[in-house]
Amino acid sequence: MALHVQQFFEDVLALPFDEYAVVGNAYYAAPQPNSALRLRIDFAPTIRHGEYDGLCLRVIHPDHSVLDTAMLRFADHGTFARRDAARDLVAGRDGYAVIRDWHAQTSQPPWRGADGAGLRTAIEQYAHFWFPPPPTVSRPAAQPTPSTSASPRTR
Repeated sequence: MALHVQQFFEDVLALPFDEYAVVGNAYYAAPQPNSALRLRIDFAPTIRHGEYDGLCLRVIHPDHSVLDTAMLRFADHGTFARRDAARDLVAGRDGYAVIRDWHAQTSQPPWRGADGAGLRTAIEQYAHFWFPPPPTVSRPAAQPTPSTSASPRTR
């Protein structure tokens, strides 16, 4: 079964980056214009083949390779809290806060029912640190101009 990566990043996470591409199972973004740095996001595998328990974020520079890596676990961000509560799954039980792409017979994405709000907030905070918005140039406040409504006196 496919992870439906494009749908996950566009529909569940709805990240605010204008320039991005999904290649294979990875999401690449250029959060800051004219910067060589790129953000790469992959599903973080567990010890089991085809099982994922979070996202792996990397800041990449073309000349210096990976500059930073951060792991965001689904359990820490409540991504599958509703799904797992409905299945009576708790931490430590098999299947808790993970997705699996083992079952080829289903057409549903393995992350169906995911709540991406917590992950999106964490990704935005991470990106803000590595890709801060450009500083705004402050302009001096406009000074009022004297009015010339009265005509000058003549003597």
